[in-house]
Amino acid sequence: MSGSNSPPSPINAAKARLTDAQKKKHHIESEKKRREAIRSGFDRLCGIVPGTEGLGRSEAVVLQSTVQYMREQIAEKERLTHIAMQQGNWQKNAIDDIYRQTEKEIRDREEAKENSMLGQG
Repeated sequence: MSGSNSPPSPINAAKARLTDAQKKKHHIESEKKRREAIRSGFDRLCGIVPGTEGLGRSEAVVLQSTVQYMREQIAEKERLTHIAMQQGNWQKNAIDDIYRQTEKEIRDREEAKENSMLGQG
């Protein structure tokens, strides 16, 4: 028996019954959620990247500052890795493991902080 002989699924039937006004409303709601997610992401960046607090809605400036900050952080990581390998018995893979663990701990703390802030709001 082919799928074309089966009745339409309830999901497809419900979608077919949406009016143009309902479709427009859903689109507007989806777009609002998308903009809020972007705004929240930029707010998070401003909380992480030094010098971006209070920049308002200048997303281009926040992105430029973020790129610069990331370049500085990558260079600092490379510098510290080089020093650790020169001064001790550190192997690159051990250093990378430490960085990964530290990054995970930071992400976990940030997530817990965000979750607690959401719970307060």
